[in-house]
Order: sequence, then structure tokens, then C-alpha cells
Amino acid sequence: MSKPAETPPEAEGKKPKKKLLIIILIAIIAVGAGAGGTWYAMKMLDEDAQPKEIPTKFVDLDIFTVNLQPEENNQYLQVGLTVKVRETPVMAEISKQMPDIRNRILMLLSSKTAADIASIAGKQLLSQQIADEIKQSVGLEKLQEDVLEVLFTSFVIQ
Repeated sequence: MSKPAETPPEAEGKKPKKKLLIIILIAIIAVGAGAGGTWYAMKMLDEDAQPKEIPTKFVDLDIFTVNLQPEENNQYLQVGLTVKVRETPVMAEISKQMPDIRNRILMLLSSKTAADIASIAGKQLLSQQIADEIKQSVGLEKLQEDVLEVLFTSFVIQ
């Protein structure tokens, strides 16, 4: 009887090494694909997290003329205002709430004395107070954030 053909010891050692090499290559490819996918997902999340720059617009308000609180003699204030807002639904809401906004601004302006608003600091404070009044008129907190600032286009105290 003949003996079954035996494989030489060299060939037996090469098959397991070949399988091990294939497993290692597959593992490396899987880890690389996972790392690449994670990097891509994080990059997309980071881009979504960065706020998109929303363009701004300017909304002109009419000229306001009010009597100031008396100090020495009667004085009045004539002021032109422009509201800087983001180009969002806040623009339509400002137009819709214009009577309320005008009333709030007139009440605020007529409560001031000439000394209150004559200095740069006084004007800056008045600008912030007017912006706060507009934000209150707009109502919704999300829209309030879109009212950026109030700018003076003219400012006369007599």
C-alpha cells in the first residue's frame, strides 16, 4: 500500500501565514474605513454647527420729533433712526408692529432730558434702549435676536 501523499512541512506553514496576512489586511482596511467615515461625519457636523452668515438689512424708521423733559427752557429732539436687522422674518414683524414700535420710541424719547442724551455715552445708551423697545415689540425671542442695533441717521437737540 502506498502511503498518502504528505505535504511537505514548508507548505503547511505557508497557508496559515497567508490566512493571517489576509485577516490583518482586512482588519487594517476596516479600521481605515471606520476612521475615514468618522472623520467625514465629524467634518459635516462641524460645518453644520458653524452658523451660516445671514445678511443684514437696514429698516428706516420715520423721523421722530419730541419735546424733551424741561431743564432750563423747552427743548425738543429730532432724530432719524435706522434699525440694523438680519434678513429674516423679523423685517416683516417690524413692519407689522410699526405703530407699537413708534409709540414705544416716542415715549422713551420724550422721557429724556437734553443732558441725558447730549454726550456720546448718552446717545449710545439711548440707541440700546431703543433697540430693547423694538425687541419687546417684536415679541418672539428668536426674532428679537435678529434685531442687531439702532443707528442714528440724524440727531438734533434745540
